[in-house]
Amino acid sequence: MKILNNSFTVSTGKRNEMVDITGKVEKAVADAGISDGTVVIYCPHTTAAITINENADPDVVHDILLTLSALVPQDKDGYRHSEGNSDAHVKSSIVGCSETVLVNNGQMQLGTWQGIYFCEFDGPRKRSVIVQITGQ
Repeated sequence: MKILNNSFTVSTGKRNEMVDITGKVEKAVADAGISDGTVVIYCPHTTAAITINENADPDVVHDILLTLSALVPQDKDGYRHSEGNSDAHVKSSIVGCSETVLVNNGQMQLGTWQGIYFCEFDGPRKRSVIVQITGQ
């Protein structure tokens, strides 16, 4: 069994943004040369996240960001964190810092419409994504 670690950067241009990183993760899996296993996509930031959702219709990303902003507004009364990004921390916790995808015959087992997204909630910034591939 092999365990391979890879990382790449994502540059965001907005405070709240979802960046499709599927291609970068697919490249990491291909470069690893495994046939069967798992890939974990991890975000080491407290104001960003990783999720899997539809990547065919950009309106889905818009709707997700719209809903998160409505549920967790940036200027909510009562926030105490002095940096002014409490909403970003909450959104990160709601969405989560990682996703795991199965690999079969060298291909990630994503559904037809699924893509992997880096979710920025406190941008614009330059961020890191860590990919760990385990398999044979």
